[in-house]
Amino acid sequence: MLLLLAALVATDVLRLVFILGRAVSGSPQLDPATRLLLVRLLAATVLAVSIVVGTYSIFQGLRDPVVKEIHILVPGLPPALAGTTIVQLTDLHIGATKNPNFAKDVVRRTNALAPDVIVITGDLVEGRFGSGRDDTLPLADLRARLGVFMVTGNHEYYSGLREWLPKLQRLGIRMLRNQHVVIDADKGGGWELAGIEDWNGRSIEPDGGPDLGRALAGHDPGRSVVLLSHQPRAVYSAAQAGVALVLSGHTHGGQIWPFSCLVRLQQPFLEGLHRVGRTQLYVSPGTGYWGPPMRLGTRAEITRITLVSDQP
Repeated sequence: MLLLLAALVATDVLRLVFILGRAVSGSPQLDPATRLLLVRLLAATVLAVSIVVGTYSIFQGLRDPVVKEIHILVPGLPPALAGTTIVQLTDLHIGATKNPNFAKDVVRRTNALAPDVIVITGDLVEGRFGSGRDDTLPLADLRARLGVFMVTGNHEYYSGLREWLPKLQRLGIRMLRNQHVVIDADKGGGWELAGIEDWNGRSIEPDGGPDLGRALAGHDPGRSVVLLSHQPRAVYSAAQAGVALVLSGHTHGGQIWPFSCLVRLQQPFLEGLHRVGRTQLYVSPGTGYWGPPMRLGTRAEITRITLVSDQP
């Protein structure tokens, strides 16, 4: 329906241009039979285009996520930590319409990358606790040298965070709820991984919502900080706090054009690597999908990030 609506709007604009053009040029009006024929041809074309594009979008939505490799320069990162790898998973939305083997395949492909750290930047689950509980079991097999960490997304709150939280922790996933941990402290002092709660938590849980000050409480200014935030909008407060890198998701890269145009109204960045001051932000388009299994203009990904030091 979204694609059909977009096609109809586009054709109405073209019709208006055509009508105004004929009026300005003084061309005679088309006879009723010709107008009816053109309208029917236009309607058939709109329907056909919507079906073709919709089918292609479903094909794209059901394709396996690609593995995207990126290198990010982290100011202040000790040279001994250069080459540290982080695999980012986000917006898997396990449950609902996902195939039960979806999580198994993501785990297999993630482990094959041999990451130092695995981070999940929210929206891991979709639906109430009982509906997708078994589908999350393969996540217990995620393996990273320095651990698996996660922050909440809006859908963790929608799905019942109090029920899901113990389950996810039993799978070996450490939740960073407005807190930070030191990673690889024996290598040049290490770096810090921080995580904040999702914005929507403020309206759902009494103690929900992001608190960057609390997340960085006790932070060593001599260590570089990588912040996990489900929503990219955190980059502005992170830049003020001197965070080196923010990893986010939430946007799905827009998932289905032209819905991406609406997402841009809510989030400052849609996908990819960006910079605000000295702080860098990477927004993943997501490892899964939300709602209909469709993607148009974007592709699901598993992101492998290699940290680069700015010191010789």
